[in-house]
Amino acid sequence: MEQQIAILKEYFKIAVKNLRTRKLRSWLTILGIVIGVFLIMSLLSLSQGLKETVLKQLRAVGTNIVMIMPGNISDIVTNLTGGMELTESDLNIIRKTKGVEAVLPNVFKAILVKSQDKTKTMILYGIDLRDSLNIYQDDMGMRVADGRWPVPGKREIIVGSLVSSDVFPGLKVGDKATIKGRQFEVVGILQSMGNKQDDMMAGIDMGFYRDITGDREGAPQAIAKIAMGYSVDQVAKNIKKNLEENAKRRIGRESGNVYSVLTSEALGSIVGGIMGIIQAIVFVFGGIAVLVGGIGIMNTMYTSVRERTKEIGILKAVGAKNSTIVMIFLIESSIIGLVGGIGGMIPGLGLSKLIQAYGQVHPVLYIEASITPGIILFGLIFSLGVGCLSGFFPARSAAQLKPVDALRYE
Repeated sequence: MEQQIAILKEYFKIAVKNLRTRKLRSWLTILGIVIGVFLIMSLLSLSQGLKETVLKQLRAVGTNIVMIMPGNISDIVTNLTGGMELTESDLNIIRKTKGVEAVLPNVFKAILVKSQDKTKTMILYGIDLRDSLNIYQDDMGMRVADGRWPVPGKREIIVGSLVSSDVFPGLKVGDKATIKGRQFEVVGILQSMGNKQDDMMAGIDMGFYRDITGDREGAPQAIAKIAMGYSVDQVAKNIKKNLEENAKRRIGRESGNVYSVLTSEALGSIVGGIMGIIQAIVFVFGGIAVLVGGIGIMNTMYTSVRERTKEIGILKAVGAKNSTIVMIFLIESSIIGLVGGIGGMIPGLGLSKLIQAYGQVHPVLYIEASITPGIILFGLIFSLGVGCLSGFFPARSAAQLKPVDALRYE
């Protein structure tokens, strides 16, 4: 065992010596790996962090909550921007479905809000304060950081955590806000919901929302709380079935109306799938850059084989085995891959942490860069593997040289 370790040390010394002899070429080859690993590690860390952040937000929502929206979930952008809405009839059908404890119309609209002598466009949403406040608090994860919730029927408003810092800097509980000529008192500031859009919104009692916006009925989406003792998945299926049957009865024929009814578990699976695709795309693009670096290693090693043909002939003439030649060249290519991997990993993970820090100051989404032992180990093994694979064929080519031909090589 000790003898084998000593032999490996000698191989390592020979490999390092050869790399030092050709410093510029070695560093340029390493740079190719650095760029690829840098891209993979930074983007992989950020995409994994984004995935964990979104899933964390979804986990904050109770497992007995389902979201209902018109249209197919696969075309959610069109659904949200194309004016599709649940009618009041749809909302009543959801309320009457067995197992549904409460239904919250999810209504929101961009509107001008004036406060502190400034007028800003904000997203205003309606809250069913009279019947469903406990759902917002207990099941939707909405918590008050300062002040309290509005009282039903009073002109009071509650704002997201970023409203007092980004929209109306210095806004505090007790200040006034004017919406379409009606004055509301700011009575509460919510804790962060985890993303910029939610944290820059403001909520008022549903009755005032309907009056101000003119949207008397319906909603773009609805949230239903499933009663204890009922299967969430089964009730979700029943809601979808009842909505589609109601649409058919209303029109008198097959309407073609489609509704998406999503449990928190289903939403988590959709988000996980989407983020998995994003991570795969990230890996593919980063992998292309690493592949280019790997080709650079292969090219360097083939050049090295040609330049050291006589040296290889001498080694084989004094008894070096093919495995010895292969090992020396593989160690060289592995060093290039590993050094390039470390060189790309450190700035890549550093960049992801900088983006995380920037996001906390200027948040679009409160993303945390995921730097785990698994990601670090993956980066090291991946770069080492690229080095080994890229050096294998040049190493085998060197090992197959015949001593006599190698010694005659000019």
